[in-house]
Amino acid sequence: MGDPKRQRRKYATPRYPWSKAQLDTELRLLGEYGLRNKRELRRHQATLSNYWIRARELLALSQEERRRPQKELLSKLQSFGLVPDDGNLDNILDLKIENILDRRLQTHIYRLGLSKTPQQARQLITHGHISVGGRIVTAPSYLVKREEGRSVGYAPSSRFARDAGDIREQPPKETEPQGAAGE
Repeated sequence: MGDPKRQRRKYATPRYPWSKAQLDTELRLLGEYGLRNKRELRRHQATLSNYWIRARELLALSQEERRRPQKELLSKLQSFGLVPDDGNLDNILDLKIENILDRRLQTHIYRLGLSKTPQQARQLITHGHISVGGRIVTAPSYLVKREEGRSVGYAPSSRFARDAGDIREQPPKETEPQGAAGE
């Protein structure tokens, strides 16, 4: 099982870390999706790579041998909305990193208009203001399933749920000057 104190990396570093094109692409993705660091991006790339590897391994098997594992893999990816309902293994091989990053809770909150920026979406999630299906989720990298997409919103215990409207459209509250109230 392994020692819990000795966590292992869940990502792989790039083969050519100083490639200009790769650095530009990573920087664009970090800004667009509000990722904290490249480790988060690489962790999702490793997940995508594992899906590709499993799909290629299944393509090498005969029809009878791959029927059940193929169905399991496709149903998992269909539940996340990464592959269409009538998808096949070729659809898995066509996946890009943007497809997985679009399913993150942080991106989902930003695209729903519950935050002004992806960074603010991350802050709302980590501070416990967001719930998915009535359950508070504090991990920005949580992958939102297709059926959970409609149940994403502010947590009932959040102060944003009690305020009218979303964060983007809230007018600033007027406050009286401190000296004018008693005079």
